[in-house]
Amino acid sequence: MPIESKPIIVLENVSVRYRLPSERIGTLKEYAIRILQRRIKHRDFWAVKDLDLSINQGEVFGIIGENGAGKSTLLKVISKVLRPTTGRVRIYGKIAPLLELGAGFHPELSGRENVFLNGALLGYSHEEMSRVFDEIVEFSELGEFIDAPIRTYSSGMYARLGFAVATAHQPEILIVDEILSVGDEAFQRKCTDRISGFREDGATVLMVSHNLDLIAEMCDRVAWLDHGKLIHTGSSEEVIAKYREGAH
Repeated sequence: MPIESKPIIVLENVSVRYRLPSERIGTLKEYAIRILQRRIKHRDFWAVKDLDLSINQGEVFGIIGENGAGKSTLLKVISKVLRPTTGRVRIYGKIAPLLELGAGFHPELSGRENVFLNGALLGYSHEEMSRVFDEIVEFSELGEFIDAPIRTYSSGMYARLGFAVATAHQPEILIVDEILSVGDEAFQRKCTDRISGFREDGATVLMVSHNLDLIAEMCDRVAWLDHGKLIHTGSSEEVIAKYREGAH
């Protein structure tokens, strides 16, 4: 479908700074004493630095870069999990963040109970989750295990339920951080098909992945981050080619 030109995510001069200890401290006791005495020296670490970015409504936008490039930090800023140290973030839609599958799941509760708990954390009522419950069970392929405690689940079962709950309702903006690397190949295809369906219905998708083939397949445009700075933005083919050249 044609991409609308209307921006739905706008970042202006965004930076995120962490203050890290600049010296090694041997024990927790010594660390606590130094905190109380205000004797710890810190250095500034800029996870994201002076970043300007605009993402349009209806496009699938990818973010690539090495580990530590600032990708996940950027997604947390856009999801409003983190506040930027400087700069401005404007969001024109409701966000469904998939930063960590199953975040908020309680290990002692059953899958069924966690569906409603996680749905509430995402802002949905019990009635809204009831309407999509059967679809969640079917998509996650859990069957009778939906009534077993989450702590008994394999990592794949956990991930399947987390994705099914988070995507049970059509989002305006879906944010996906590396979660398509979980589960078997068949389930990964189900996930990408669902994301493609959201795109066809006009949702905006922002995704991070180390899988460049997946980014090339799914994304209209891509941003390349390195050490917190935006190196290049453009078509997925163009940016991935430049990234691969720079990696060698």
